[in-house]
Amino acid sequence: MRDLYLAIDVGTGSIRAALVDLTGKIVAICHKEHEQIVPQHGWSEQRPQDWWDGTIASVQDVLTKVENAADRVACICTCGQMHGSVLIDDDGNLARAEALLWNDKRTQPQVDAFAARVHPADLLPITANMPATSWPAFKLLWLQENDPAAIESASTVLMPKDWINFKLTGERAQDFTEASMSYLMDSKTKTWSEQLIKLTGIPKRLLPEIKSPGDVLGTLYQNTALLLGLPAGIPVLVGAGDYPMALLGSGVSKPGLGSDVTGTSSIITFVHDAPVLNDEVSNVATVEGNWGSLTLLDAGGDAVRWARRAFHGNRRDYAEVAELATHAEAGSNGLFFLPYLSGERFGNHSNSRAQFFGLTAAHDLPDLHRAVLEGVAFSVRQKLPAVEGGAGRPDRIVAASGGAKSELWLSIKASMYGVPYLVPEELECGVVGAAILMAVASGNKSDIQDATRGMVRYGQQFNPIPAWAELYNEMMPVYADLYESSQQFYDRIDALPLTRKP
Repeated sequence: MRDLYLAIDVGTGSIRAALVDLTGKIVAICHKEHEQIVPQHGWSEQRPQDWWDGTIASVQDVLTKVENAADRVACICTCGQMHGSVLIDDDGNLARAEALLWNDKRTQPQVDAFAARVHPADLLPITANMPATSWPAFKLLWLQENDPAAIESASTVLMPKDWINFKLTGERAQDFTEASMSYLMDSKTKTWSEQLIKLTGIPKRLLPEIKSPGDVLGTLYQNTALLLGLPAGIPVLVGAGDYPMALLGSGVSKPGLGSDVTGTSSIITFVHDAPVLNDEVSNVATVEGNWGSLTLLDAGGDAVRWARRAFHGNRRDYAEVAELATHAEAGSNGLFFLPYLSGERFGNHSNSRAQFFGLTAAHDLPDLHRAVLEGVAFSVRQKLPAVEGGAGRPDRIVAASGGAKSELWLSIKASMYGVPYLVPEELECGVVGAAILMAVASGNKSDIQDATRGMVRYGQQFNPIPAWAELYNEMMPVYADLYESSQQFYDRIDALPLTRKP
């Protein structure tokens, strides 16, 4: 009986292979770590061959965890870190041993030069995104200028999960979630844009066909099947980028839903039927065909980590720090925290500073810890109108990553934004998203929404607390004024001769 789905996740830190049953439950998961190469500050690379080696090892391993697993796999689907640019030649060999990753910043000169000769805001209706170092178009520009031999010998550029798919099936393709953040796709047609290809100067011959994530890309090669320990001929889906796949696997799969991924930073995404065209908003095509409009704030779990170190010298664990914050009242006794410890990624003030404002002799440690949590939520609320795109707040927000573990923080956010918060029972959302696509492709579910309803389950719901919500509504204008009035000091602080740069 073909009652298992095999999901492969090409992460930045490791390859993960998981077996998922027909209900969406992960029955086994294994991983193989790989290194990130940093040749110099701001650069970030990995070897695609390491990803393939990790895929072989993790798939072989996970198949040993479940009885008769190899003969029970109905389908294979891969997701992976986005934007990493893998070059292969006509024979399928790597044209460059290393791939530039999503977090590689060496392309800033190419981004700046492009923005200087065009008006990026005018291109938003096509791109749905502003130029950025992450986008593959600018990685390819850097390679054209600095490694022309690799570009010359290459015939195709693939994203990380597409490289694994190629090794599985021999087929070359890219899905529209990845292409939507390439700075080369037309957001209206979900096809490669002739205008963007011409403006950037990227060779069109490198761009593979754009397909839908749920399409069957091909079937598992005979030789590859033997290597992995699987039968040949298993259908392999096109798959999607890890972030849009995780949106699907968390149930955020239609307009009116939102996602909050709070790790070191905060990524807030609202699903719309069209991109939100705003220079402070990024847009990614979602797996089911909508758009996720998102903003990323450097303020998030990093603020909590800083407070733990600054106030306790890391001698208390995170559970103890979280418990301390529960002893403070909502509003932290009138204490505000601006959480810009690392500046800001978007806007005109990358050199923003963090600060407490309103401190009095009456404040104690719990107030400071709660103010940090509330300050991050205030900073997010300030960005919500842009992400809403005129559609208002979503019906619910699904939380993921480390921030989903703090019940107090979830209650603060629900009250701050006026939206219920949910946490998925299964936090490996990318794997669940891949299983949802496989359930539809194999005919076990009628469509994505049917599969989502049957395969995504939630734990406790955190509803807005009316008294907290009312207080935060009164505090928000004060926070916004503090944010604006503080900006006049940042350049002056930078100019001080003894200031330690952040």
